[in-house]
Amino acid sequence: MQTALQLLEKDYPVRAFVRQNDDRAARLKSAGAEIFVGDQYRLSDMRRAMSGMQRAYHCAPTAPNGLHFSNVFTVAAHENKIEHIVTLSQWLSQPDHPSLFTREVYLNDHILAMMPHATLTTVNVGWFADNYFMVLEPAAQLGLWTMPLGNGNTPKNAPPSNEDIAAVVAGAITDPAEHAGRTYRQTGPKLVSPNEIASAMGRALGRGVRYVDIPERMFLKALVALRPTNFSEDAVTQLQLYADDYRRGTLASAGRQIPLNGSADVNQRISTPLQRGSLQNALKQYAASATHQEPSSIS
Repeated sequence: MQTALQLLEKDYPVRAFVRQNDDRAARLKSAGAEIFVGDQYRLSDMRRAMSGMQRAYHCAPTAPNGLHFSNVFTVAAHENKIEHIVTLSQWLSQPDHPSLFTREVYLNDHILAMMPHATLTTVNVGWFADNYFMVLEPAAQLGLWTMPLGNGNTPKNAPPSNEDIAAVVAGAITDPAEHAGRTYRQTGPKLVSPNEIASAMGRALGRGVRYVDIPERMFLKALVALRPTNFSEDAVTQLQLYADDYRRGTLASAGRQIPLNGSADVNQRISTPLQRGSLQNALKQYAASATHQEPSSIS
């Protein structure tokens, strides 16, 4: 959604492929997007969605049959002579990674790169800032932010926000001459520790929040029982593997490598209202829904 909104802000025409007409589709439509409702696994739908398009953003869902989705996307893009594609990949994608989903991402990257008439830009993201919100409700209610990320004082990730990722994708899709054939490893500007993230959450929520390192098994049980808003069975099955990568420092890299719109630091990503939608307001909404109160507005 963020990529579409940023492209619309720049006055580019956007056709958004959505699964259903809900509040998110209504937001895109009100911003000026053409809405196409369809089945992302159905080739006939993807063909019609891409008809008349010149460039496309490939963002595979964290869902079953990701490789099937990418094949449908690639066939439709080839038939419609799409000129340039930006794909959201993973740092960890390798042919022998223990995660099936990650192995499929690796294959997706190579399938897209084999298209003879389209150029490709790959955006390689590690651990998203949005991942930390999977257990936001206990932080809002109890002041405990619990994830299996290891020592709370050790900075092992520089997480980019959804808005930052969208800025890179939008920049790449609007300027193929500059970005075609390139792979970008996007991060935030600074490595942060779990304790720093918990502190930023506390400032946004207006209460103390403490990070607690918990076993993976307990964490997965809690996710299945409480089911956060961004929950999916398939994402949870991968999380144990990714948490292990996180603790081993696989994602410990930071820098401003892509001079498009810059990157916000952890406090801005979690605490500061952003031009394209406030993460702090999202936190307030979570807190309000957990406590059955109306969320206060944030200027």
